Amino acid sequence: MTTILVTGGTGTLGRHVTERLRADGHEVRVLSRHSRPYAVDLREGGTTLDAAVAGVDTIVHCASSPRGGDEQAAERLIAAAHRAGVGHLVYISIVGVDRVPFGYYKSKLAVERLVGDSGLDWTVLRTTQFHDLLAQVFGTLAKPPVMLLPAGVSDQPIEVAEVANRLAELAAGAPAGRVEDMGGPEVRSLEALARAYLAATGRKRRIVNVPLAGKAYRAFRAGGHLTPELSVGKGTFEEYLAARFGAGQPS
Repeated sequence: MTTILVTGGTGTLGRHVTERLRADGHEVRVLSRHSRPYAVDLREGGTTLDAAVAGVDTIVHCASSPRGGDEQAAERLIAAAHRAGVGHLVYISIVGVDRVPFGYYKSKLAVERLVGDSGLDWTVLRTTQFHDLLAQVFGTLAKPPVMLLPAGVSDQPIEVAEVANRLAELAAGAPAGRVEDMGGPEVRSLEALARAYLAATGRKRRIVNVPLAGKAYRAFRAGGHLTPELSVGKGTFEEYLAARFGAGQPS
């Protein structure tokens, strides 16, 4: 089996990718800011990064931050991969990064281009948002007694373990370039998803849909972040909520 480095290997997606790869018999190294022996901040690089990449066949790049620095991190990782002679770089991206002018999406698209222009053999997979992300967002929005949502926006959440399985499959295979996008099983309004979250967590909140302004909002309203023709995910948001919250507790 191959030696595979997973960046962001302790995160929401990375830990599932790591588990799946190890279950398949691969030797897996986990790189994150606090994971020993490969504790690395990719924005800074350093000798530990070179040690983490040395002897690796494939890198699965899951590390990412909406707070910025992804492009710098990718540049350092690509440079280290070249020095180590890594044969395959796999990158996880987001559906719609080329259609929605949202800051974080722009950064993900820039990293896609860095990967494609890197001179390394590569694979890029785009997916829709994870169930976990929606639950995190709704948890924040549900803190006040009135839950404000952007009007007219839908989403297509997907189960993170399904994405991890696909990434592990791609990592074990030959470089494939940009592969088909992966979307969750259903496109649903944010309001419907929010009501499912409130029911699962036992919360009672008034929901108000608020029209917003700007190009990014218009692109989200137009469904630029959706891929209904590739609804390949199986796990629904309700199934995720039931597994995480059970019957829910009043709040």
